[in-house]
Amino acid sequence: MKPYALPDPEGHFGQFGGSFVSETLVHALDELKAAYEHYRNDPEFLREFHYELKHFVGRPSPVYHARRWSEKLGGAQIWFKREDLNHTGAHKINNCIGQILLARRMGKPRIIAETGAGQHGVASATVAARYGLECVVYMGSEDVRRQASNVYRMKLLGARVVPVESGSRTLKDALNEAMRDWVTNVENTFYIIGTVAGPHPYPMMVRDFQSVIGKECIEQMPLETGRQPDYVVASVGGGSNALGIFHPYIDHDNVRLVGVEAAGEGLETGRHAASLNAGQVGVLHGNRTYVMQDDNGQVIETHSISAGLDYPGVGPEHAWLKDSGRAVYQGITDAEALAAFHDCCRTEGIMPALESAHAIAQAVKMAPTLSKDTIILVNLSGRGDKDMHTVAEYSGITL
Repeated sequence: MKPYALPDPEGHFGQFGGSFVSETLVHALDELKAAYEHYRNDPEFLREFHYELKHFVGRPSPVYHARRWSEKLGGAQIWFKREDLNHTGAHKINNCIGQILLARRMGKPRIIAETGAGQHGVASATVAARYGLECVVYMGSEDVRRQASNVYRMKLLGARVVPVESGSRTLKDALNEAMRDWVTNVENTFYIIGTVAGPHPYPMMVRDFQSVIGKECIEQMPLETGRQPDYVVASVGGGSNALGIFHPYIDHDNVRLVGVEAAGEGLETGRHAASLNAGQVGVLHGNRTYVMQDDNGQVIETHSISAGLDYPGVGPEHAWLKDSGRAVYQGITDAEALAAFHDCCRTEGIMPALESAHAIAQAVKMAPTLSKDTIILVNLSGRGDKDMHTVAEYSGITL
């Protein structure tokens, strides 16, 4: 079976994916699967989804030629897909619109979400406010500290932010707490997962809602450049922005897909979050995938300068794309991402999110090694306002 035809009816991408959950969640997932199967091709649902993407989110987002930077590097032409221009400042809103429309049709008045960098939390709080639903967001206390501006944004939007003190106090732990909440309040609560991980149908559903990114690129790039790109590059934590741009390109065999993981302080140090480069196959948050774990199957604490990439697993479809050879996955360190962040600000006048800066850093590495007629399309998944304190801290500056 070709990768773009997956998952199978049980949510498997080869050996990856599936649904490994407690018995108390089986009914909730069955209910969600049935609702999504019903509405995913429903004309009225799709009409409302695309109306909201256009009039509330501001889609389509443009593709942009980083011309000055491309000239300075002296190789391939770098293009950005400008997801940073969406309402709320990132790709996360695409998926949240889709899931909130599903929650309303399922009669769920309460929304819960997990967040790392805060962008998914902001997007969830935004759509809950848009439709007048209660919203609770779980966030590791370490991420609450480094993403204080997004925490305040969520509160302004009416959400209750719950800091999580367990474990490494980051995204993994926030997801654990959100799962516990869902088990307890399953009858009235819809859980908006922000990435292409979790039990089936979440990896498929989030991918489908985010695929609007790649579908737009397939129409836009020939209009701007006369053809499709040679490379599509995107950062990968859980992996929703990457699959959003990758998936529509999977059956374009001449387009090479490059995922970029957080190599943190270096893959050799163990202080990173590169599960596809250095993890083992295991089960995390309801699906089988590559996981940062020890020989006893215990999850290892991860590190990244980017809160949104600081996660010990990855979406199962990425695991399948890696093993099938359809995509390759590289690692970019904190230092390389920071350098790309500063260069992007000063060369193109665009302040990228630190997550996006990892993808940009990979493109900057690649460009000088390629011919000038090569096209690299980077998913600039979000803007960097949220990362000002982190960048300043790493740069030794007090704000």
